[in-house]
Amino acid sequence: MSEKTLGVGVISLGWMGRLHTRGYKTLAEKFPELDARIRLVSVCDPVEANQAFATEHLGFARAVAGYQELLDDPEVDVVSICSPNYLHREIALATVAAGKPFWIEKPMGTSAAQSREIAEAAAAAGLVTSVGFNYRHTPAIEKAREVIRSGRLGRITNVRCWLIADYASSPLGPLTWRYDPDKAGSGVVGDLMSHGADLVQYLCGRISSVSALTDTFITERPIPTKVGVGHSGWEVSDELGPVGNEDYVAMIARLDSGAVGTFESSRVSVGPRAEYIIEVYGTDGSLRWNFEHLNDLEVCLGADNEFQGYTRVMAGPTFPNFSRFQPGAGTSMGFDDLKAIEAAQFIESVLTGKQLAPSAADGWAAAEVDQATVASARDGQWHDVAPVTGPTTYDA
Repeated sequence: MSEKTLGVGVISLGWMGRLHTRGYKTLAEKFPELDARIRLVSVCDPVEANQAFATEHLGFARAVAGYQELLDDPEVDVVSICSPNYLHREIALATVAAGKPFWIEKPMGTSAAQSREIAEAAAAAGLVTSVGFNYRHTPAIEKAREVIRSGRLGRITNVRCWLIADYASSPLGPLTWRYDPDKAGSGVVGDLMSHGADLVQYLCGRISSVSALTDTFITERPIPTKVGVGHSGWEVSDELGPVGNEDYVAMIARLDSGAVGTFESSRVSVGPRAEYIIEVYGTDGSLRWNFEHLNDLEVCLGADNEFQGYTRVMAGPTFPNFSRFQPGAGTSMGFDDLKAIEAAQFIESVLTGKQLAPSAADGWAAAEVDQATVASARDGQWHDVAPVTGPTTYDA
């Protein structure tokens, strides 16, 4: 590939928008073979302080308040959509109409119907896309996929996945858009469990049916008086408002392969900070990974071994992409590095025209799992997960 200049536009400069920006900035150093010169052209954010931060500290050429102005900018070639969930459909469809490839955070909208609309519009326009399923880019997860897909665990029998966090554990935390079903859709199902659905499908194949229950443990929260960035910087009043979506979900599932899955997720736990764990069991072995120790992979190979048990393997040069960031095992990668890999996959997809990054169809697939989960929790019945069309990468 000969070097090509790509102008970047970022819509919404909260925590995730800044994380996308850092991902783009690191490409020249960590992925030089892309031969891509990245220009930070424009940021769209209604908050004037964020606009000033973009131009004065992050290096963007300009900042605007309206996303259409960014999309109409002829110097913007690719777009990052980092806005709240309820704006995803509107902005993504406008980006498709502008003919620009986009990298969007999950969940893609507030429902499976919105995710489908986004994915089908992008596919019809022939645009490559990327969805923010960052955990699948962990070198340990990529190595786990190699082990599983090569058959070294034998026939996969069952998988366990739980994503337990404490970011909403305080009842004094602000009543942000995340707790409003009109703006967020589901609660922890879309926020955290969608990552679990993607991880399981990426490692073990499509989830076909689910049975679930949900609950809301903190039913009221203080109404904010000042907007923050991400989960921090908010100020609240003494007035309380109702929480409209779930804090907790438990689910069992069937995969197309016949394997069984168990899932659990909470945003209000006290103790675990970000305990995101996946365990995969097969007839000849098993493996497990914990995001809180993201550089480690625990593996047990062979069903009949004198020293049966897990071997803790630290990510190193034989793990995909690890050597781009660290020289050897024992020196850890971090969360930002996963988004850098994500940025690289998006840009390579744009340059080659091949869908390498997690696609909008992958985002739609996770949204269908989310929808079946919420429906099952509502009526207590098993629900089939609707299949999707388009260029999914989890089954590649």
